[in-house]
Amino acid sequence: MPLPPAPTQRASRLTHKAYESSIDGSEAPPEREAVRLATKVSAARSELTSSPIQTAQRQLRPPRASKSDPPKTKAIHDASSVEPPKAQTPGRRASSLKQRTRRTNGPSKLFVLDTNVLMHDPMSLFRFEEHDVFLPMIVLEELDSHKKGMSEVARNARQASRSLDALASAQADDLGKGSPLNATGYSDALGQLFFQTQPLDLSLPLALPQGKADNQILGVVKALGIQYSPREVVLVSKDINMRVKARALGLQAEDYQNDKTLEDGDLLYPGSLALPSNFWIQNGKSVESWQQGTHTFYRISGPIVPSLFLNQFVYFEAPGEPSLYARVTEIRGKTAVLRTLKDFTHHKNEVWGVNTRNREQNFAMNLLTDPDIDFVTLTGTAGTGKTLLALAAGLTQVLDDRRFTEIIMTRATVSVGEDIGFLPGTEEEKMGPWMGALDDNLEFLAKGDGGNAGEWGRAATNELIKSRIKIKSMNFMRGRTFMNKYVIIDEAQNLTPKQMKTLITRAGPGTKMICMGNLAQIDTPYLTEGSSGLTYAVDRFKGWAHGGHITLARGERSRLADFASEAL
Repeated sequence: MPLPPAPTQRASRLTHKAYESSIDGSEAPPEREAVRLATKVSAARSELTSSPIQTAQRQLRPPRASKSDPPKTKAIHDASSVEPPKAQTPGRRASSLKQRTRRTNGPSKLFVLDTNVLMHDPMSLFRFEEHDVFLPMIVLEELDSHKKGMSEVARNARQASRSLDALASAQADDLGKGSPLNATGYSDALGQLFFQTQPLDLSLPLALPQGKADNQILGVVKALGIQYSPREVVLVSKDINMRVKARALGLQAEDYQNDKTLEDGDLLYPGSLALPSNFWIQNGKSVESWQQGTHTFYRISGPIVPSLFLNQFVYFEAPGEPSLYARVTEIRGKTAVLRTLKDFTHHKNEVWGVNTRNREQNFAMNLLTDPDIDFVTLTGTAGTGKTLLALAAGLTQVLDDRRFTEIIMTRATVSVGEDIGFLPGTEEEKMGPWMGALDDNLEFLAKGDGGNAGEWGRAATNELIKSRIKIKSMNFMRGRTFMNKYVIIDEAQNLTPKQMKTLITRAGPGTKMICMGNLAQIDTPYLTEGSSGLTYAVDRFKGWAHGGHITLARGERSRLADFASEAL
């Protein structure tokens, strides 16, 4: 067998050294020796292509850990240094570290939270996945100053303080070494919580006074960015001006996004879907149809089925062809069942003297009058008829059908302008000024301006109608249970997701809830279209068998109101 070509001088030394350190140290036969030399020369040549530093690192590198060994991570031990954490007990922490390794695409970030983030969402501590969270001392001071009172902000401040106390108790030794955020049972939080335990060099421009809390937080972010470079240190704040000042100082700043159900309000589930123009051409042969009562059912299949939801409305409109307006009542595998709708645009199907004037209003009235639907959400701009449709459907089902005992109406008391002070009277009298929309629509319904209101409409007076409508304040809803009630929640866009949950969970047996609002008119601070409680409810109830949603698209109030909503 021919010998391999002569190696370089360094390769010869490496080959000779490797050969001498063989397992048994005995002399190998000539054939085996030639093969061994060829293998070692090839390895030596690959070594020569690397730099001396990389070669030394590979020689000194310890054996790779097995999959069962927890990976090593870095943790912040105090407010001025980063050192490896102490040895963790195997088990709980090891498994979470494995999850962190799987989920991390790069080095974890250090998020510095502003006080308003904790007061907006007390669970925000546990929503940063594998990243670490840092709390300046001034944040704890501000939480303490806002925890008194019965407002939503005060409750959130107290809840955040309780969470911090539980996390601090889990790390009994030194808070500067960090506390695992999953120590209290939140398994998705894989990072660490660090408190400011030492003073930092808060070097800020003279134009920013040192005594202001926001500027102290900015100083902490700047100091942490210098100490932990090149690790990313990011300020998280709901205050727009705070984020602008941070970016002006060259610091990273972000809005708190985890409270948003949707990033863009245009992505909100509309509740209806237009069938493609070639729908019948593609599906005409495979569609099954049958008649049941006054409704026609269609069983369809094809690529459109995965994009459908239960109680979603579909419609087909094409010139020269019959129109179809239906609702999805069943989705099973690759097939869906559509049921045609009741036409409330016809004068024979008036609801308390009211006829629907467009396609979306007809969809909404089908939801409002369906006894199998327990929860309805209506969105739309001003003048689309949300309150009028809900009240007309409620009066019919309370006074004519006797399906419900009474109508309960409430709304978020968030003023558009300056507060005019305390209001006198009882709970219902205090809510009176907030219910101007109710009075306007009741006046229209009681007079029967929309046409013949039927026997009940002609005989009913304002006193009789109002005797079946109760106006309640949201402040006293906790702990209540509504049975066989028709509940209308107006101006729901001003509710937080937590408030929305509180109201919806008041529903008892036989109760139907209607949430209405205009997402373009949010008056509550720190709420946006993506984080509103109305958006939250629409997204969470999407596809539920006993819930429905529709976005009213066209205004029917007047031509002046329609033009103003578009032009102003």
